[in-house]
Amino acid sequence: MPIGRKVLTWAVLTAVMAVLVVFVGPTLIGPENIVGSKNVLTTARMIPLPVDGPESLDWDPQGGGPYVGVTDGRILKWSGEDLGWVEFAYASPHRGNCLSNKVEPACGRPLGLSFEKKTGDLYFCDGYLGVMRVGPKGGLAEKVVDEVDGQKVMFANQMDIDEEEDAIYFNDSSDTYHFGDVFYAFLCGEKTGRTIRYDKKTKKAKVVMDHLHFPNGLALSKEGSFVLSCEVPTQLVHRYWAKEPKAGTRDIFSKLPGYADNIRRTETWDFWVALHSKKTPFSRFSLMHSSIGKFFMKTLKMELLVFLFEGGKPHAVAVKLCGETGEVLEILEDSEGKNMKFVSEVQERNDKLWFGSVFLPSVWVLDRW
Repeated sequence: MPIGRKVLTWAVLTAVMAVLVVFVGPTLIGPENIVGSKNVLTTARMIPLPVDGPESLDWDPQGGGPYVGVTDGRILKWSGEDLGWVEFAYASPHRGNCLSNKVEPACGRPLGLSFEKKTGDLYFCDGYLGVMRVGPKGGLAEKVVDEVDGQKVMFANQMDIDEEEDAIYFNDSSDTYHFGDVFYAFLCGEKTGRTIRYDKKTKKAKVVMDHLHFPNGLALSKEGSFVLSCEVPTQLVHRYWAKEPKAGTRDIFSKLPGYADNIRRTETWDFWVALHSKKTPFSRFSLMHSSIGKFFMKTLKMELLVFLFEGGKPHAVAVKLCGETGEVLEILEDSEGKNMKFVSEVQERNDKLWFGSVFLPSVWVLDRW
């Protein structure tokens, strides 16, 4: 088939799919149903923010917070109903063009947050700047690591801290794309993502898992025996054994019913995974082959890609995994996106579940017991 005719065919197919989403909607190409899920996230309480995108949450060693990283490059702290959200820290000194609803690379984009309990320092992954650290008093963060094995950390994502070993584990999701091109990073089909261990004592970093297709969420197990990394397009959760007797080996821990964002360890040593989206016909099709994904990258705007990937109906899903076997224990949803959507993280704390969002200016709290 001539190149011109092939491009025209793809363009017509794309246009038809877009029309079907808009006019036919979820009936035909909406998100798939998950058997056994509970549609309870509609009852969660919303706490609005003055800035978009509280992608990750954490609490300081004294229990203050939560702290969240937002679109304009700052870390905000929740100080209760009376004071609301107050500024705690910022990723970059270049604040002149930082907007509340738009990511500017010079401002940084804080993603996964982790407090170190013994020092009170806050470490975070920045989608442009690498792994950063700020002291207990806040202010301007400093760079910890932005290069591994001579290769730039392009897209630092989520992280966790092994305080016993004085080590940090984090994901570098792509060697090509930063946070601003997040959808391109997993549609391109390139397996260039890495899971990295940084030794705080020696200040040396090494890759412990590579050839990953957009690794996103990361969490350590109880006592740091293994680290989990969520590979978005495949829905697989990879496991790297950090300690004996399996140290240095890797396997598959679990398979998810959708596309993961962050993963967090629970108070009982299980894991909560936030799903950006359930599987949809468009997501299945676009991930069938890298050439399909790359075509959509070239022909569709980011907003339309997100719309199609969600099946025209943004929603919210949280999946609980057994910490020993990786078995799915529980699935919570807002299947219609009436209250929650675009969730990026689930944190279990004091009989409540807290939820962040990669796009929206709000977090949510759900009473569990």
